[in-house]
Amino acid sequence: MGESGGQLLRRVLSNPETIEGSVESITFFNEDNGFTVMVIDFHGSPLTVTGELGSISEGEEVKLYGEFAVHQKYGEQFYAVSAERKLPSGTKAMLKYLSSGTVKGIGKKTAKQIIDKFGENAFDILENHPEELATLDNISKKKAYKICEDFKLLYGIRELSMFLAGFDISPGTAAAVWKSWGQFSKEMISENPYILCSEDIGISFKKADEIAKKLEIPFDSKERLIAGAEFVLKDASFKGGHTAFPLESFNFEFIKLLGVTDTEAEFAWEIGTEKKALFITEKDSQKLISLYKYYDAEKYIAKRLKAASHSHNEFDYTELIKIEEAGKGIKYAEKQKEAIGCALTSGLTVLTGGPGTGKTTTLNAIISLYKGQGKTVLITAPTGKAAKRISELTGFSAKTIHRLLEVTFDAAGKSVFSHNEKRLLECDVCVIDEMSMVDTELFAALLLALKKDCRLVLVGDSDQLPSVGAGNVLHDIINSGKLTVVALNEVFRQARESGIVTNAHKIVSGQYPELKATDFFFMQRLDSEAALELVIELVCDRLPRAYGFSPLDDIQVLSPVRKGDLGVESLNRRLQDVLNPQITDTGTGGIYKFRVNDKVMQTANNYDIVWTQGSDSGTGIFNGEIGIVRSIIKEDDSVLIDFDGKLADYTFDMLREVELAYAITVHKSQGSEFDAVVLPLLGGYSKLFCRNLLYTAVTRAKKLLVIVGSRNVVCEMVDNNLQTMRYTLLEEFLKNDG
Repeated sequence: MGESGGQLLRRVLSNPETIEGSVESITFFNEDNGFTVMVIDFHGSPLTVTGELGSISEGEEVKLYGEFAVHQKYGEQFYAVSAERKLPSGTKAMLKYLSSGTVKGIGKKTAKQIIDKFGENAFDILENHPEELATLDNISKKKAYKICEDFKLLYGIRELSMFLAGFDISPGTAAAVWKSWGQFSKEMISENPYILCSEDIGISFKKADEIAKKLEIPFDSKERLIAGAEFVLKDASFKGGHTAFPLESFNFEFIKLLGVTDTEAEFAWEIGTEKKALFITEKDSQKLISLYKYYDAEKYIAKRLKAASHSHNEFDYTELIKIEEAGKGIKYAEKQKEAIGCALTSGLTVLTGGPGTGKTTTLNAIISLYKGQGKTVLITAPTGKAAKRISELTGFSAKTIHRLLEVTFDAAGKSVFSHNEKRLLECDVCVIDEMSMVDTELFAALLLALKKDCRLVLVGDSDQLPSVGAGNVLHDIINSGKLTVVALNEVFRQARESGIVTNAHKIVSGQYPELKATDFFFMQRLDSEAALELVIELVCDRLPRAYGFSPLDDIQVLSPVRKGDLGVESLNRRLQDVLNPQITDTGTGGIYKFRVNDKVMQTANNYDIVWTQGSDSGTGIFNGEIGIVRSIIKEDDSVLIDFDGKLADYTFDMLREVELAYAITVHKSQGSEFDAVVLPLLGGYSKLFCRNLLYTAVTRAKKLLVIVGSRNVVCEMVDNNLQTMRYTLLEEFLKNDG
């Protein structure tokens, strides 16, 4: 019935009409522009209403402003240009409202329980008496408080939602605004709409500009210039991983975005530097501009690492290593002994090396010897998979950096780390694995929470892809030449028997891999459809039959890209249809429809999600964690996902942060290992199809790797060693003696 109001033959009225009614049903809603088609109870009769009204729920009472119109096909309707909303009255309307899924955690079954017990007092209970709500079956005290918080938030943002709806801003964004600035939101936005460009809200600069124009904010206002400058730099960090940006490039992007002159661009960064929002530095005779948070973080990292590197505890460790060798039945190579000795005597050691070079064996010795001295050792990694893997390899417990720092929330509801310079972590030694994945802000936050005399052991492979977040920490540390780096480069005999390991080292050294080995196979398919069909066949039939691999637990499809016939989106849909063809109990989130038993991945850090694991419980599911959908209950707006034993409850709207994970991008696979990897490679963008991406993909496979596609593409990727340039300041700060 309509995705726009274009088919309406409207009668022009001398005065806009005002009508009131309760919402009976929502028949269409376009999330992109807020266009809604709904049916209201208007004086006892159904009336169809259309307009860009944002998200309105069944059961709500609405006052609508607009005009009656005649649709060519559907007859008389009301075309609304704006709406005022209020909570429904009467148990029938209240039940419809609560059953609509508007309030998180309340589905149809729970809504009926609430209305049956509390009647017309239900909304008062939801707003003020969570302890009463907890007396209902299947609602814990914790869940009751969460439901009541969500209801109060929903109630509190109604006026703000109506204000923002005038600028075509969705109610979902209004909730984020309210969370940041509460009752002062409307006043603050009216004075400076560019605050909506903050990371917590995420409105584009262009959209903020539209709002500013309606609010008659001057075109050359300081607020606009500073916001524009910050937006350009945020965009550079998000798209390119830069923590700094060439001033010349910044000026070009700034002028293009704001439509201003060179003089105004210069004025913008002058104001920004005066306010310490921006910083300008010089590196290799080139001026770079950066956001304060990145400048400050990289400056702090450099200061801490240099201080740690100057801390020494010289003693003869050779006897300790001999005792360790005897106890473990191991003979360490000279480079391994060097790394162990550095870690025991220096405040900072960087241990790097490719697969099969003995990093894990070396790290085991370092941890064991420190523990033998009675030292408290914390082991951490940037992702859940990486932490689990290092735990399994070393036998020592490891946590993600986020879990180690313990996420909590400030007064504005913004997530912050509980451990910081005021609440330090209790440890003598901190081992950080997969350092190539650790971005600038996260590393700075971890260092801030460590005691000044805490020894650091940074472990990683600098030939892998850089972090998803801004910065190039491990690369900058190694390139500075100022810190102790031990690079393990000897591939041990047992590892040399693996085609995966030997080919990984060939790739990283610029040699073409041997495309046939006991664990490394290449299958040529030059047509994308044929390649896709072979990938499906390998995952669903051939590899499980030949090797006993589970398509869900053991095999992972990796792709360099998201789009296209061999991108993860296409691969996921095809694999889902073959591996999990169930058509009932689906939940929609983003670009996918989910089914029970689907393999899924969390795609953003979410500190709010509650999980349980046996008698243990906690909050937070993080970017890159892979799980299995265990149940979908539409009536309760509930989806249960199992992340390696952690059971997490999702509502349908939370599924926007979840994607199918039968296939994932190579970037998302960092820090993980899989028994078998299937890698389709058939053409693509030169910036993506490069040597370090191929190397990263190959080193994700433990037992078997199958490349499907073009031999030429594999060779071109090896030849393409032009890694994407990241502008950062850390290397320069480390080199600087000041």
